[in-house]
Amino acid sequence: MVTSSTRERQLIETFVQLADTLVIDYDIVEVLQALVERCARIFDATDAGILLPGDDGSLAVVATTSERSHVISLLQLRASEGPCVDAFVTGQLVTVENIASTYARWPNFATGAASLGYLSMHAIPLRLRGETIGSLNLFRDVVGQLSADDAAAAQALADVATIGILQHRAVRQADDARDQLQHALHSRVLIEQAKGVLSQSDGIDMAEAFERMRTRARTTGTRLSVIAEQVIAQAQAE
Repeated sequence: MVTSSTRERQLIETFVQLADTLVIDYDIVEVLQALVERCARIFDATDAGILLPGDDGSLAVVATTSERSHVISLLQLRASEGPCVDAFVTGQLVTVENIASTYARWPNFATGAASLGYLSMHAIPLRLRGETIGSLNLFRDVVGQLSADDAAAAQALADVATIGILQHRAVRQADDARDQLQHALHSRVLIEQAKGVLSQSDGIDMAEAFERMRTRARTTGTRLSVIAEQVIAQAQAE
C-alpha cells in the first residue's frame, strides 16, 4: 500500500500528465495505458482498465494493466453485464466490495471474476456533463470498499481524462465525433496483434512483448501504434 505522501505525489503527477493532453499532441493509447497503470498504484488496485465505445456505440477494451484484466473486461462486454457496463450505461460510480455477492445480478461476470481471482471491483464513468464516453475500472484481489476519498480522486482523474479525449477531438476537428476513439480502438487491435507476433517469434509472454514495444516506442520517440504496425509488417515480410 502506498503512503499518503507518495499517493499525493502520484496523484499530482497524473493530473499534470492528463492536463498536458489539453495543450500538446499525444498518443491517446499511450496516455490511457499510463493512466491505468498509475491508477492501479494510486488506488491499491491489482489491475485497472479503460473501456471506450466504437463507431457502433458498443464498448471495447482500450487499455489494461494485465492479461487477466483484459479477459474480465472482455467477458463483461460479451455478456453485456457487470460493473463496467453499468457505469457506462448509468454514468454513475459502480462499486462492488465483494464480487461473491453479485451472482444473482451478474452471474457471468461473478463467475469469470472468481475464476480469475478478483474479489472486488470499482467502475468509474468517463463523463462530461451529460455524456458518458467510457469507464475507468479498478480490480482488486481483496474484498473491500473504495473509500470516499479514493472514489472522489478516481472520478476527478476520469473527468480530466474525458476532457482530454474530447479536447483532442475538437483540436483535430474530426468530421466524426468518434474518430479519435475509433483510432484508439484500431490502435489497440494492432497492438494486441503485434504482442501475439512477438510472443510467438521470440518465445516470450504477452506482457513482456508489450513492454518491449513500449520501450522501443519511448526510445525512438515513435507512437506505440506505429511500432505495432512495424512489428506486424516485419513478420509478414519474413
